[in-house]
Order: sequence, then C-alpha cells, then structure tokens
Amino acid sequence: MSDLSTPKRGRPGYDRAAILEIAVLAFNEHGYDATSMGVLASRLNLSKAAIYHHFSSKEELLQFALNHALGGLEELLLEPAATTGPAIDRLSHVLRGAVLMLADRLPYVTLLLRVRGNSPTERDALTRRKSFDRSVALLVSAARDAGSLRADIDPATVTRLLFGMVNSLTEWYQPTGPADAAHLADDVLALALNGLRTPSTSRE
Repeated sequence: MSDLSTPKRGRPGYDRAAILEIAVLAFNEHGYDATSMGVLASRLNLSKAAIYHHFSSKEELLQFALNHALGGLEELLLEPAATTGPAIDRLSHVLRGAVLMLADRLPYVTLLLRVRGNSPTERDALTRRKSFDRSVALLVSAARDAGSLRADIDPATVTRLLFGMVNSLTEWYQPTGPADAAHLADDVLALALNGLRTPSTSRE
C-alpha cells in the first residue's frame, strides 16, 4: 500500500488525502457498507473514474483510513517514553498519547471503533487492535508488579476499562469546542489512574 503523500495527477484540489478525509466522513455518516462509490463521487463532485484514479476500490479507502488510526497507536508504543522508564510512567505516556491521537484523528478513530470484521481489511484492523490492547495490558501488569498499581486488578479488564473511557471521547469530543486536548488528556489520566494506584503512589 503506497503512502497518501504519493503524488498522483488528478483534478486540482483533490489529492488522495482530501479524498480520503471526505470518504471517512461519509463512512461515519452512512456506514461503510451503505456508502457506495456513487455517494462518494457525489460528495466530491467527481466522477467515480476520478476517484478510482487515486484509489483502486472502496476497500482500499477503508484500508488507508484504518491504517491512519491504527498506525498512530502502534507508533505510540514505540516512542522512547513508552519503552523506557518505570512501567507506570510508560502506561501514562501511552494513555496520554492515545487521547491526543484520538483528538487529532477523531473521524478515523471513530471509523476504527465501528469496524466489525465484515471484510479482510476489517478483520486485519481488529487483529491489530487486539495486539495493541495486549501491549497495554502488559504495561498494566508491569506497573502492578512494580507496586505502582493495586495488586487485585486484572490487567486485561483494566485495559478494556481504560480504553472504554478513552474511546468514549468519540461520542462527544469536539475539536473546536472548549475542551483543550492536552487538558482532556490530563483529566483522563487523573480519573483513569488515580483510582488504580496503590496508596503510596497516589497523587493528590
């Protein structure tokens, strides 16, 4: 799969990134299965042939969209702050980064969360999501074993609850609203982790 930045000749004003952005909005509004290439062509005021010049199929559009969301999460796990230092700090970094990434790529993450595995592309996305969840659960386990989190917690359950909170932001967060993404990340960390910390590591 080539990069979105790969230049292709086409109608001025509609590069691959712009077409993908509009497609994602349509997928979220109508549902992926119900959004035909004809609907996308109408939204873009382009012919279907012009869209096919940039993307070979609707499935390829979905593939690029889901990769944009998942790629951000996967890259987050590779950052130095997520791979070195105390486990609780690494977990905090990943949670904060996930909130900031969601705020920055909100339509793409919204689409990702609606995937149900109805196609090879969707099944691949679900597999990658599960892999990410397992990595976070390992961080939770490491923080618990280090004494930073309560010993009576199940890491897999905690991971689901943490990202249930983070993912719920897709239902109400407005990038143009009064809630700043950085402050929102602070609030999520305070609510998500303080109740899990052992008394000796809890913050005021």
